[in-house]
Amino acid sequence: MTRQLVVTVPAVDAELASDALWGLGVVAVEERVDVDGETELWTSLGDEATAADVRLPQPWPWRFVEVDDAVAETWRQFAQPVWVEADLVVCPAWVPFDEPAGVVVLRIEPGATFGMGDHPTTMLSMRALRRLVHMGCTVLDVGCGSGVLAIGACVFGAQGAVGIDIAPAAVPVTTANALANGVASRVGVSTTDLADLDGTYDLVVANILAPALIALSADLLRVLAPGGSLVISGILAEAHAHVLSALAPLRVVATDELDGWVAVTLR
Repeated sequence: MTRQLVVTVPAVDAELASDALWGLGVVAVEERVDVDGETELWTSLGDEATAADVRLPQPWPWRFVEVDDAVAETWRQFAQPVWVEADLVVCPAWVPFDEPAGVVVLRIEPGATFGMGDHPTTMLSMRALRRLVHMGCTVLDVGCGSGVLAIGACVFGAQGAVGIDIAPAAVPVTTANALANGVASRVGVSTTDLADLDGTYDLVVANILAPALIALSADLLRVLAPGGSLVISGILAEAHAHVLSALAPLRVVATDELDGWVAVTLR
């Protein structure tokens, strides 16, 4: 049996609630309509999730439901490779894929984590990383989920990447994905809090929601090496000025947008 999280919202709030769930680290969200005409969002935060993990921007009703594992995994039947760029694809590990010549392919098994590569914020963050990574640089991935960004950074040429996440499932999933992509020796992962992390990094990426970015702003600035770049995502194109203010004195050097989301590079 697998524990599912079910959030009930008015239809007009479905998109907002779905975005909030993606930000919590879910892999997939299924929409259903209940008998009262409201929208139910079915997803999973992992079998060990508790009420403290259900952090929603509005007091929508929610509940945990135990479902058969076969039912919970039906989304896998419909998973497809995600083309991040014309020569970069993130492919579900179980999906057959003939690798075209000259294309970088990352194979990812998300398990109970976030980071299949298909959410706009993940795609935007990956594109920014690819531009910024240089041979020998060090990378920190805050809220790493499946490790797709940390792994991508090493495939692009980073000397090493560290991923941290509050979800315990991120550790074995990221470790396994790093091994599958040939960068196990250069990717480290833990549930260490950002506040407890020592050292600095040439490139820091944080694909998390705006409230978390603001709460972590002081530590994001602390772990960024002098002259380094910070990439933030998980923020809306029309509402992220307050996040940028919290990260002063860093200045915006690039903003990339996709489907109403942005990734912002600061230096």
